[in-house]
Amino acid sequence: MKQEQNVSSLQQQTKQLRGAIRSAQHTGPTSGLATGAMQGNVVILPAEWANEFLLYCQKNPVSCPLLGVSEVGNFTLPELGDDIDMRYDVPEYLVYRDGEKVDSCVDIADLWQDDFVAFVLGCSFSFENALSQAGLTPRNIEQNVNVSMYESSIPTVPAGRFFGNTVVTMRPYQPKDAIQAIQITARFPKAHGSPLHFGNPEEIGIEDLSQPDFGEAVEIKEKEVPIFWACGVTPQVAIRNAKPPICITHAPGKMLITDLLDTDLAVL
Repeated sequence: MKQEQNVSSLQQQTKQLRGAIRSAQHTGPTSGLATGAMQGNVVILPAEWANEFLLYCQKNPVSCPLLGVSEVGNFTLPELGDDIDMRYDVPEYLVYRDGEKVDSCVDIADLWQDDFVAFVLGCSFSFENALSQAGLTPRNIEQNVNVSMYESSIPTVPAGRFFGNTVVTMRPYQPKDAIQAIQITARFPKAHGSPLHFGNPEEIGIEDLSQPDFGEAVEIKEKEVPIFWACGVTPQVAIRNAKPPICITHAPGKMLITDLLDTDLAVL
């Protein structure tokens, strides 16, 4: 009974947060919000490009773990939340034309096309709750900033016109805590799962941790080790390379909040 009450309370939180996002009252990062709910990266493409992007996700399931795909022209995703509207429910959207970012906006109602297909991909914010419950609260949550994201030199598997390197998130931990953090996140394959790398960032093409490509830098304390997980911003690099006539994504760190529980997709 208590578990049902907790689930009901969380669903109320997710709806309230989506309501705040939909009305543009909340336009910031979503890390640490609606704790226990799955968050999702968003990619919206014309149907002509959707099959190639779907294949790209299937070939790169760690970077692009699929949570949901809409019907052509349908801006709802009832399997992720009965009131979700993909035109309004992301805190900030980025608009790409021919691979170039041309605009950002808080809703895409005027841009929505009848041939659009919306993809929602798992996000590492969804395992941050488990880390926090284990006493390993991520530094970005402690400092109340967006997570640090870097374009690495780790290649993804190309699919059609989509290709590029993997974007990674970074969270620092003491070596004794790093092992536990790896074990915990391995249980969440739909939220990128185990890290791709830890230790020397130069080995994966990252020269300066103080200068993330997306998000904000976080403090790295003495003797802490940087740990790098795959990130759902990876498709934005592939979109830049593929150059579709139009594509809309979430702004890094500003996710779609779903009604799925992070534990629903965990491997226990």
